[in-house]
Amino acid sequence: MTDFHRALHSLRVWDTELPSFDPASAPPEPLPLFHDWFTAAAAAGQTEPHTLSLATVDEDGRPDVRTVMLHDADDRGWHFASHATSAKGRQLAARPEAALGFYWPVQGRQVRVRGHVTTGTPQEAYEDLHARTTGALASALVGRQSEVLDSPETLAEASAAAWRRAEAEPDAPAPTWTLYVVEPAEVEFFQGDARRRHVRLRYRRTAGGWTRELLWP
Repeated sequence: MTDFHRALHSLRVWDTELPSFDPASAPPEPLPLFHDWFTAAAAAGQTEPHTLSLATVDEDGRPDVRTVMLHDADDRGWHFASHATSAKGRQLAARPEAALGFYWPVQGRQVRVRGHVTTGTPQEAYEDLHARTTGALASALVGRQSEVLDSPETLAEASAAAWRRAEAEPDAPAPTWTLYVVEPAEVEFFQGDARRRHVRLRYRRTAGGWTRELLWP
């Protein structure tokens, strides 16, 4: 057995006391439950609960996934941001559908979101970027996300120049920076159970509002 396989088979899942979840007590819409679970994950010490997996589809129909940060979750949907010229930006422009996945192992919980993606206004994108750190602005000013990089030295030079500009011009615009909103069609809440009797509650948007249904684990 290789070191990889020994490490893989030695790992336990949810080696902690898991919270209970009664789906009968869930609210009629998914957003309040997401807010509750997110707050509970942060309070329980979950590392970076605001990170999520974002899945899109490229021009050949192949799935693509990466980790991004949640910027908000409100009545419009789940917000994240990126450059419109990045791989994800181009994919969303061609096919504005996405899936999000949150995983909070400290409580054995997952949240999955699927839906249509819209973009915020340029003003919203500007406010989103400038509410963040100098480093975030500098990174956005570098741009060229997902393009081929010829050398680490080229990146170092571009990053240094962007940092200088971000510090000198804290209001500098990054024209391709875009706020994206996933308008949920489905939201699933997964509560792990030590005996594998996991609770899965799915919300589906219908013409009459949200429908709730339990799924087999």
